[in-house]
Amino acid sequence: MATRQASTNGTTDPTSAPARGSLGVAHIVFFVVAASAPLTVAAGGIPQSLAVTGTSGIPAVYLVLAALLAMFSVGYAAMSRRITGAGAFYAYVAQGLGRVAGLGAAFVALISYNAMQIGIYGLFGFTTADFLDAKLGWHLEWWVVVLVGIVLVGVLGYLRIDLNARVLAALLIAETVTVLIFDIGAFSRAPDGLSLHPFSWDALTSGSMGAAFCFVMASFTGFESAAIYGEECADPRRTVARATYVSVGVIGVLYAVTAWALMSGAGTDRAVEAATENGPNLIFVLGGDRIGSGFADLAQVFLITSLFAALLSFHNAVARYFFALGREGVLPTALGRTHPRNDSPHIGSATQTVLAAAVVIVFAALDRDPMATLFNWFTNLGALGVLLLLVLTSLAVIVFFLRRGADGESAWSRSIAPAGSAVLLAAVFVAALDNFGVLLGVDSGSVLRWVLPALVLGAGVVGALFALYLRAARPGVYAGIGRGRS
Repeated sequence: MATRQASTNGTTDPTSAPARGSLGVAHIVFFVVAASAPLTVAAGGIPQSLAVTGTSGIPAVYLVLAALLAMFSVGYAAMSRRITGAGAFYAYVAQGLGRVAGLGAAFVALISYNAMQIGIYGLFGFTTADFLDAKLGWHLEWWVVVLVGIVLVGVLGYLRIDLNARVLAALLIAETVTVLIFDIGAFSRAPDGLSLHPFSWDALTSGSMGAAFCFVMASFTGFESAAIYGEECADPRRTVARATYVSVGVIGVLYAVTAWALMSGAGTDRAVEAATENGPNLIFVLGGDRIGSGFADLAQVFLITSLFAALLSFHNAVARYFFALGREGVLPTALGRTHPRNDSPHIGSATQTVLAAAVVIVFAALDRDPMATLFNWFTNLGALGVLLLLVLTSLAVIVFFLRRGADGESAWSRSIAPAGSAVLLAAVFVAALDNFGVLLGVDSGSVLRWVLPALVLGAGVVGALFALYLRAARPGVYAGIGRGRS
């Protein structure tokens, strides 16, 4: 689609959009599940949650959160049938809670998704550099590997979205098959047999349950991104809702089963100890012992591709938020243009690429540990921001339908489910704030415990204040905030 020019009031033509009709349910599910990175969760997220929280009910936590997010998705899907915009959360909150709250949500989304994407680069660089050193004898600095990855992700983000989907599909299938092979091997050679204890109430309430929910929530981050691609679907009113439900189900069940398999393979009663001792290597240690050394080597390769898939998926999400805000004139209008041949939000993509490279270069110059700082700080920051967005969106659904009327939606879809998810997700958000020091691995007196959450909340305040400025100084731009595509 050709690039639209900026209009006289400072916004871009609302017909400017990425390629319409290029994505279906399967494509979006690949983007969403790839963002949650199944093998990365199996190798890093699950062992970390076991080791840090001491909670032996991690498989049950995955199922409980999947049910909660499915409840959230009811109202989210109802909104997606009426609002189609690359801004997703931004558009929903703006049309439900108002433009000031909407722009606040947009700024929270920008910092959250950028933080998730940039943070994953820390794990990608550390893991890939370590693998190349161990297997090929290539002694590369982590940041060199990351900069190469940033270039590759940037190139794919510049190209057509359906090409991105095919790349993600191939990577996601490879890593999912690897995870399933591990699950089968771990179950078949579990030293103590299979136990349902990890799904019991006693297991769920053991250890630090609040921290456990925070850790597991990070594994789901990205499930909500289906709506971001609404403008690129042939039938967004059905595709987004179906993709969201499928994604929540796949993520919840797959990760619950894999957590159960990991605990079974290590021995249910010894799983927390094994996770503490081995960390991210636990799946490779168990896989090598139960399946063979060849599996462990292959799984390490697919862990790298899993991380790359997650990077690409979050990159696409950030580019579309830049696009939505640029198209409406909130950010520079150049961000609201699409490539004349690829129909991609190429300037938003390039902006995210430059931002990621700049942050990585700063951390490299300061000689910071990519795992303890870049990965740990930024991914937890991103997960906290997404939790806040989920709460705001649930409230926005309720207000939206109170103003609009039932409009064919049941009370469950427009009020009961959104209200329930708002209360429960708010509880998880409060638990995340209370346990943020645990998430970062710092003591309660550390300044990071408050500075990083303040970045999320501060972004929302800055966005809201900027909306007030636009209302006074640029009313034409203010009127277009969060308009999406109805």
